[in-house]
Amino acid sequence: MGLPNLLSSFSSHYSLRVCPSHCLCDSISFFVNCSGTNLSYSLVRPPLNTEYMDLSSCSLHYIPSLHSLWRLHTLLLAQNNIWEVEQGTWSGLHSLQSLDLNRNIIRELNVSFSLGLDSLTHLFIAHNQLHTLQGLSFQHLQSLELLDLQGNVISTIQPGSLRPLTQLRRLRLQNNFLQSLRNNDFSVLQKLEYLDLSGNQIHDLPPWVFAPLYSLTFLNLQHNMLHHLRFQTLLSLPAPGSIILLSHNPWECDCDLQRVFGKLGGVQRLSLQDREELLCAEPPALRGRHLMSLDTRLCVAETVTVLIITLTVVVTVVGAIVMAERSRKKRPRSHQSEMFIQD
Repeated sequence: MGLPNLLSSFSSHYSLRVCPSHCLCDSISFFVNCSGTNLSYSLVRPPLNTEYMDLSSCSLHYIPSLHSLWRLHTLLLAQNNIWEVEQGTWSGLHSLQSLDLNRNIIRELNVSFSLGLDSLTHLFIAHNQLHTLQGLSFQHLQSLELLDLQGNVISTIQPGSLRPLTQLRRLRLQNNFLQSLRNNDFSVLQKLEYLDLSGNQIHDLPPWVFAPLYSLTFLNLQHNMLHHLRFQTLLSLPAPGSIILLSHNPWECDCDLQRVFGKLGGVQRLSLQDREELLCAEPPALRGRHLMSLDTRLCVAETVTVLIITLTVVVTVVGAIVMAERSRKKRPRSHQSEMFIQD
């Protein structure tokens, strides 16, 4: 038997021999599937040549030591009871590219969270209990292309927390508790193509918050608390063909808002996909009406109101001038009458 065949035979035999109890191991695809088994108090010792490992729904309270799996490129740890990622957890996993931590109970990503994840391109931490994106949590994720943080309770993005993610292309932040954004929150994400901020509580957008996103082609702002929108906020999006979703916000329909959307409609590189679904929340008389169906009536009504107020002011001022002039003319006559009586 030749050396390559001998090594292959040994590798297959070794993979099957050390397959963890209650798990399925495929020596051809180097896939170890332990999903759905109760490993909460068991030692997990998969074959050293494992490349794909599924530990989802295993009732895990902590992440087992996998330091020897230098060939592992995909690790699934979803739907467990993991609440903390200890320092050094990813040590030795030099080939890891995809990590799934969805649906655990992780509350915080400490400063050492990303240590050892230099090759990671896909990170899923959706539906946990994260409340803050800390400044150094992602410092070793320079290769990351997709970050899924949806369904947490994130209310704060600390300054610089996203700065290391220079290769990021997709960012999912929907269904969190963000109330506001800063102009520099996305300052280095020049390769970002997809940004989902729907289902938050965002009530204001700074004029330059999206300006650094040179590659952005999809922006979802549905189901937030936006009442108004600055024209410059979306005009600053530099990428051509950007798709923008803005419906299901409590829009305050006034002349300013109508002018903003009127101008945006003329910007060919921006595509407001759901502009026909924009509904007014205020004023009460327009609640439930489609903003686009109001045409220019909001501005016409506002113009008429301004004209009426202006006319009222002018009439009042003119009246006051006339009265003052009459009073001035009467004073000399009264004075002359008094002098005549005295004489």
